Order: sequence, then C-alpha cells, then structure tokens
Amino acid sequence: MANQFSNRVYGCAIIKSVNSNYNADFSGQPRKLPNGSVYATDKALKYSIRNFWKTALNEKVFYFKSFTENMSPRSLDETYEQHFGEFQNTDKTKLRLEVLKNILTCLDVRLFGGTYAGKTNISIHGTCQITHGINRFSENVIYSEQIMSPFRNSNDGSVDSTMTTLGTQSKLEEGHYVHHFSINPKNIEDDVERVESEGLTNNDIVKLKEGLCKGATFYDSAAKSGTDNELLLWIQLKPASKIVLPTLVELIDVNDNREIDLIKVNNLLAEPHIASEIEMIELYFNKVTTKVINEPEGCKFIDL
Repeated sequence: MANQFSNRVYGCAIIKSVNSNYNADFSGQPRKLPNGSVYATDKALKYSIRNFWKTALNEKVFYFKSFTENMSPRSLDETYEQHFGEFQNTDKTKLRLEVLKNILTCLDVRLFGGTYAGKTNISIHGTCQITHGINRFSENVIYSEQIMSPFRNSNDGSVDSTMTTLGTQSKLEEGHYVHHFSINPKNIEDDVERVESEGLTNNDIVKLKEGLCKGATFYDSAAKSGTDNELLLWIQLKPASKIVLPTLVELIDVNDNREIDLIKVNNLLAEPHIASEIEMIELYFNKVTTKVINEPEGCKFIDL
C-alpha cells in the first residue's frame, strides 16, 4: 500500500534538562546509575510523547492513565471498554483477535507495542523501541531545596499546632539525556496480517517525529519546567537494507561548552558499507539555542 512505511530507522532523541527533574525515582530524586550518571527510563520519553499525541493531536492513545467518574484509575479492561465498548466475543480465540484488532487502531500500540493482561492475554512487539536516556553532559549535579505547604499536617497530634508542612524537591542542575531508538515496521507485520489491520503508516511516522521533537517541551509541569526537546537525529535506511547499527548513546558527547558533538556518529555513518545503505539523514534542532558540531555529512537540517 502506498501509505505504508516500510523502512527501518535508527536515531536518537536528546532531552535537555536545566534546573529540572525530567524523570524522578520514587523518592523524588533524579535517577542515577551505580557509576553516578543521571539517567531516565524509556517510559519518561514515551509518556511525554503519548501525552502530546493525546492532548495536542487528539489521537487515540490506549496505554495512558484515565479515571472513572469517581476519580478511580481505570483497569485495563475498563480502559478497553472506554475506547471500544463491551467485549463482543466469549470464545477465547475470537476474543484475542478482537482485542488485537481494536488496540492496533491506537497509535501508541502500533509504535510502542504493549502487553494486554486482562480478559485475554496479548503481547505486541512495537515497531519503535526506545532505550533509557543517559546524561552525556560531564556533570551530574543534583541539589535539593525545602518547600512549604500552606496547610498544617493533619497527622500532627496537637490541634493547636501552627506549623505548616515542610517538603523537599530535588532537581538536576543540567543534563542532556540521550535516548537511542530504532524502528522496524516488520515487528507488527504478522499481527497486522492476522487481523487484516493497517500497519505502520507514513502518517504514523510524521506523528512520531512530532512527538520526539515536541513532547518533552509540551509537558510543562512544575517539576519538569526546564525540560525541553533539544535534538532529534533520524537515520533512515533503504527499504532493502539489512545492516544493524549499534546504540548511539555512547557515540554522542556534550562538552563543557554545551556543544553536541556528533563526530563519532559521523565516523560510523561514513563507513562505506553503512553509507551505501542509508536513504536519508535528518537532524532536528533549534540553531538559536543549540550548538551541534561534526554533524553527519549530507544530513538535512530541520528547525525543531
């Protein structure tokens, strides 16, 4: 079909975080590896993209928290019924195919996949796989500050207490998180054929690029204020290409001058057996706020 997207893609998305907390752990601290490097899970980037699709583009997004009228989070089956109505089949095989066909109509499922473990059990290997994001800036400075609530602690035993509640928030002074990603449309090929559904389309790719370029900036909460999309590198292979590229995370450096250095990526892509397999390279960033050096040869610049 003319609208089907059939190329494999490799790339990375860089998220800049200044005096912000892009992805906190359950203690409220920016996440850290054992070696001290700050990182973010793939879920943080996917959440910002899903939120952008749902809120800005009005897309149907399945794996996203929603609430009932009583302000209780919906279960998996309740979320399904919210989107698609009541389950139609009682036969186990037909029910599995029914659920598969319906959830594949959701953009986030076609791209990120998902596991359905409710009234039936399905696992979908998404076409877009995203890694954890590692801070490639040389510093990993985390600081905490006290904040005050306007309310008294209700658990305080003294009803005459005049002390309001104190809390703490933690932020990273500066970070440049690099998430590697890959796209393979064949990951859902069998599922698409099984239910005669639409596979990955060119329109899906346009929306994915938009989410990778805008999602983190669009999600502007108090904790994440100062977290912005900084750069998107898109390496699209020729349709028949069989090469496999390594993760780009360790190939990208952010120096003390806040310059994103792509020399290692450039050297990799310039290898003759790789260069001959590349259909196009796109580089998205804002030239006013971001400095990129040693960019890949022949890449197309697009304003973020």
